[in-house]
Amino acid sequence: MKVALLLSGGVDSSVALHLLKQQGHEVEAFYLKIWLEEELAFLGNCPWEEDLQFVRSVCEQTNTPLHIVNMQKEYLDTVVEYTIRELKAGRTPSPDIMCNKNIKFGDFFKKIDASFDKVASGHYAQVEERNGLFYLKESPDAVKCQTYFLTYLSQEQLSKILFPIGSFTKQQIRELAKEFNLSTANRKDSQGICFLGKIKYNDFIKFHLGEQVGDIIEIETGKKWGTHKGYWFHTIGQRTGLGLSGGPWYVVKKDLKENIIYISRENGKEQVSHDNFFVRDINWIGEPANVGEINVKIRHGAKKYSANFDYIDENKLKVKLAEEDQGISPGQFCIFYKDGYCLGGGVISLE
Repeated sequence: MKVALLLSGGVDSSVALHLLKQQGHEVEAFYLKIWLEEELAFLGNCPWEEDLQFVRSVCEQTNTPLHIVNMQKEYLDTVVEYTIRELKAGRTPSPDIMCNKNIKFGDFFKKIDASFDKVASGHYAQVEERNGLFYLKESPDAVKCQTYFLTYLSQEQLSKILFPIGSFTKQQIRELAKEFNLSTANRKDSQGICFLGKIKYNDFIKFHLGEQVGDIIEIETGKKWGTHKGYWFHTIGQRTGLGLSGGPWYVVKKDLKENIIYISRENGKEQVSHDNFFVRDINWIGEPANVGEINVKIRHGAKKYSANFDYIDENKLKVKLAEEDQGISPGQFCIFYKDGYCLGGGVISLE
């Protein structure tokens, strides 16, 4: 097949390129440039120069054509706008989910011609086709599995995608990178949002929303314990980054109008711990799941909860976890799993 590979400069997509070549596919590499010029001025240096050095090295080694694609406007109009809107509303956004849906496997399709059969990436996930439907299967590496971030993909999108490293663990990918003598073999994984590996999330928020000093108040006593730089930097359930002594303190409430963060020490954990919540704006990858027992993730990682759910209506359901979690915040995503497959997911709401 003719494959358009999203190459980021990291070890995962680099190994994906080699595997596709080994399988005999005709591959062209694409580096997505999504940084905004204003952000570059804010950061003070070019964030993609190092990435491109690695990207070019890998492409030269494999004699792979490389295209640099400018998607700055698309990224601003979708991922950035969504993220800022959610933060302003006091919710916790998931930029990576929206980036995969709208950018990497969305608008990018419009940037390439119809001669490409598939788009590939270095995600830890697997796509299976059965009876005309496409399913999203988990990676064998429970820690690195990225199905959580792919839950909003449609059947049409999944039909066009390849995940060459999806059946491998991270350790195996590192070993393959050394075997292939890749320059990215020992490169650290990026920890930023989407392709924003070199920008800290709080710096991203500061650039787009600025800072606004507000009070930190103990909810039980009304005592002011300090100040913060804007409610949009904080999440319900947060217990680090407040800079306060005498903790642990939990962020238990946000007053958006007055820009006040309310904290609690005595019963903070109780106030932010939940074992039930609602999920809306649901995307089922295949058929909608039947009511009953299921596993869920409420954040990326290996941790899953046993749960039950009931439909409120076709686009809203209620989830009951087998145990409480103290980090559930409106706006986060709840992702549904069963028998090694990601079934879909939606946005958490507490009402």
